[in-house]
Amino acid sequence: MKVSIIPVTPFQQNSSLLVCEATGRAAVVDPGGDLERIQAAVAKLGVSVEKVLLTHGHIDHCAGAKTLAAHYGVPIEGPHQDERFWLDQLPQQSQRFGFPAAEAFEPDRWLADGDTVQFGEETLDVYHCPGHTPGHVVFVSGTHRLALVGDVLFAGSIGRTDFPRGNHADLIASIRGKLWPLGDDITFVPGHGPASTFGEERRTNPYVADGAAA
Repeated sequence: MKVSIIPVTPFQQNSSLLVCEATGRAAVVDPGGDLERIQAAVAKLGVSVEKVLLTHGHIDHCAGAKTLAAHYGVPIEGPHQDERFWLDQLPQQSQRFGFPAAEAFEPDRWLADGDTVQFGEETLDVYHCPGHTPGHVVFVSGTHRLALVGDVLFAGSIGRTDFPRGNHADLIASIRGKLWPLGDDITFVPGHGPASTFGEERRTNPYVADGAAA
């Protein structure tokens, strides 16, 4: 599986283009905006977008999802149904953060813990990881030892929990209970900033390192 990271929006959110190298089929994760950049990357690689995947409902991650999905004629999968709270507020989010007007929408498929999503010959496992938002999900390829974690975890930090329905204890539990057991060798792409590994964060991240206070 090939991964291209495309920073989008004024928040420099990491939208990811995932490509099944066996079939040339692709999935776009968290297209928050700047869709011309994503479409250019798709065209450059000569791949066929099969679906749009969403980790959560914050505007920098999902504002472009409906438009991009319509452009390619593909479904939107994710996040978890508890994220309806945020998706319904996209018009207000766009005003608050100075984004182009965004309409509320519902994905074609809500995801739950234990689900899988497929594109081409690739399969990603779905983990419901609340805390940053109530319906946040993480996508994991066990085969390629790769996770797309949205705003749950960052290199050296963790997601904010001061938004409505955020919960710090839930976030810590999601990271330690859902992500760490997957293995230290997992490389993760966060919603912002550089990639890292679960092992590196277990050693050095001041918020969730082994032995750090919850």
